[in-house]
Amino acid sequence: MESRLKHFTISFFAIILGLSGLAIATHRVELHFNIPHVSQWIGFSTLLIYSIFFIIYFIKLIKYPKEVAAELKHPIKMNFFPTLSISLILLSIVFLKSYVDLSKYLLLVGMIVHLFFTIFIMSAWIKHQHIEIKHKNPAWFIPVVGNMLVPIPAMTHFHEDVSWFFFSIGIILWIVLYTIFISRAIFHKPLPEKLMPTFFILIAPPAIGFLAYFKMTGEIDGFAKVLYFFAVFTAIQLFYNARHFSKIKFFLSWWAYSFPISALITASFVMYENNNFLLYKYFAAVLFLFLIGLIIYLKFLTF
Repeated sequence: MESRLKHFTISFFAIILGLSGLAIATHRVELHFNIPHVSQWIGFSTLLIYSIFFIIYFIKLIKYPKEVAAELKHPIKMNFFPTLSISLILLSIVFLKSYVDLSKYLLLVGMIVHLFFTIFIMSAWIKHQHIEIKHKNPAWFIPVVGNMLVPIPAMTHFHEDVSWFFFSIGIILWIVLYTIFISRAIFHKPLPEKLMPTFFILIAPPAIGFLAYFKMTGEIDGFAKVLYFFAVFTAIQLFYNARHFSKIKFFLSWWAYSFPISALITASFVMYENNNFLLYKYFAAVLFLFLIGLIIYLKFLTF
């Protein structure tokens, strides 16, 4: 038991992102198709799993502080610590309509903790703390994604400038980091097999940026369409290389497949709701069916 606790990695919280994204996408499907309402059940189940993971990791912090400190200083693993706060922000979105007070408190804690992680991780980058170009991978976008998520529930709970503050951080960092990552992907050695699934994280920033921008402005203008269609293009590019991903050995990083797809599903439903072009609706529905199969498969492999 001690050995298992010692090696309970922060990457486990990526599972919460996948399950929260599933709950949000399922809610959209419920609105457009005649299916049982299960999104809230998924949401509460995810909140329970998050609580269990948090308690386990807290015990690890007490019993094995050196191992936690090593993860926090690791150039790749430290980028997964914001999954602690992103999970709370996503759960805030899950309960946004049904449990408003719960949603507000989850968001308040989540966005404060996430701002701390963003500053901490960026400081590590700037100080070059064990950071080399070979360490650059899509997991670096995790702090970015969290900032762009905040406006989705924050526009309901707080002043709009709170949303614009976090959105500004996320959108600018995404552009900068995406440029760096493309340079790394083209001109340097390929990512290790363990990190290959994180390529799917590239879908998340434009898809979530689209959702956040729409939430703040209430319209789908040219900039919103640029964000959405870039997310679609990124997804097409990745699915085009599906055979390559299918050959990779299972790691916890496989959960990186799930959350970005959930974000694209939700974004596609929003596109449909605002122009009634059926292609968006059925594109989202096909992705949702794929997501369900993927989540079931990931749960099986994880257990």
